[in-house]
Amino acid sequence: MARFDKLELNQPTQPGPLQMRAEPEEANWLKRADQQRRAGEYEDALRFYSRALEEDKTLILGWVGQVQMLVQLGELKEADTWARKALELFPNNPELLAGRAQAQCRQAESAAALATVDGAFKQPGQSAYRWIVRGEVMLEGGLDPARHCFDKAIQTDPDWLVPLEIARIYLFHNHPAPALIRSKQALDKAADQPLIWFIHGTAQMELDLRKDAQQSLQRCLQLCPKHGEARQRLIQLAEGGWSLRRTWRRLFG
Repeated sequence: MARFDKLELNQPTQPGPLQMRAEPEEANWLKRADQQRRAGEYEDALRFYSRALEEDKTLILGWVGQVQMLVQLGELKEADTWARKALELFPNNPELLAGRAQAQCRQAESAAALATVDGAFKQPGQSAYRWIVRGEVMLEGGLDPARHCFDKAIQTDPDWLVPLEIARIYLFHNHPAPALIRSKQALDKAADQPLIWFIHGTAQMELDLRKDAQQSLQRCLQLCPKHGEARQRLIQLAEGGWSLRRTWRRLFG
């Protein structure tokens, strides 16, 4: 928990309703966090969410954002711990419950994840994130309603980030075909975003669509010349390493 040592887990000093809208300084950090998240720079996004909370520990968006970024970074135990600590401050907050459920799901704690996300849906209102997490829990458990949940997430929020993060979930769980469909939905909304082209190209690589993947990754680099991961993928394609790795995984993985 060293990255969060500066935060104090006390009750907010000013009692009252939860603050969902930030004041200028906090809003600046949240905006920067969102920008980094959309660029796929999850470590930087995490740092900016933390800075926002240093200014105001009542910002739900900051707490939820931290948990989400820890999940994206694969720091699942820390994400679960941080979600639990935040829930001590904001009991039954549905977005924090969803964040914890996602961390549990990725640690193969299927029953716990399902119970936690069910708890999120018992709270008032709805959000794309709750539907996304429910879909991932269903997908991890091999249950049919996953696609329905993901469709509901997209209907709830038109942001291109929603289908893109669904695509990342499909890739995480080794389902590249639906990942390609979801990344295409994101491209239809925002074809100027390099991260979408990167995820789209990655899904094409997993499906051995080498020429298409090359074009997608090259487009990513045109939009963001410093995108190191896209450049690495192109090198792998040129050397044939990706296909060999997939073949090895099919035979021995």
